[in-house]
Amino acid sequence: MSVFASLVDHLADLLQPLFGASAAAAAIVLFTALVRLLVHPLSRAAARGQKARTALQPRVAELRRKHAKNPEKLQRAVLELHAEEKVSPLSGCLPSLCQAPAFFLLYHLFSSSSIGGQANELLSHHLLAAPLGGRWADALGAGGVTGGAGLVYVVLFAVVAAVAAFSYRLTKRTMAAQPLLPAGGGEAVPGAGAITRAMPFMSFFTLVTVAVVPLAAALYVVTSTTWSAVERAFLYR
Repeated sequence: MSVFASLVDHLADLLQPLFGASAAAAAIVLFTALVRLLVHPLSRAAARGQKARTALQPRVAELRRKHAKNPEKLQRAVLELHAEEKVSPLSGCLPSLCQAPAFFLLYHLFSSSSIGGQANELLSHHLLAAPLGGRWADALGAGGVTGGAGLVYVVLFAVVAAVAAFSYRLTKRTMAAQPLLPAGGGEAVPGAGAITRAMPFMSFFTLVTVAVVPLAAALYVVTSTTWSAVERAFLYR
């Protein structure tokens, strides 16, 4: 925690001439961009894996027809097919899993009143009128939606909503081009309909995250989801 706090402090010092009192917030955005750059090779690999899995779907459908009455044999056959073609079913999860430590570090850093036995000076930093250690509920209590801190959250929510709407359209388009195949004999995969209906809306859950975490962590989420939306538009086109 102390090392991470020192990193944020150093980045804020570097950005102070450009962003003034909001330098720490800018440092968090820059830190998020650096994390996403490091994770980008995994995102590219995930995109390649998704395209490879899509290409395998006709063969998977054939296996489902062949082993429709033997789920265990079907599972082994599908796993063997993925291993033979060197396609990992979990590759799409790696970018998110690798980012999780950075998010939780920021969350704990701006939720702790002390670091290494000393007062947490990062809590004194603001994004305009909103403290980086505060939450949306604090902003509402301090001045309501139209208060200084409340307006910062209004802008963040607007950005998240725009990104979520873009991701929604992108997910709908991707799922229309790559529909879930039937399990065999023309029967739908159990739960496939619910998954198909729910997946496009997943991006809107980011609004809940932004509302309940410290502002510093919310900045990470907003920056990361915006990056993800743009990245997906290029990698999955």
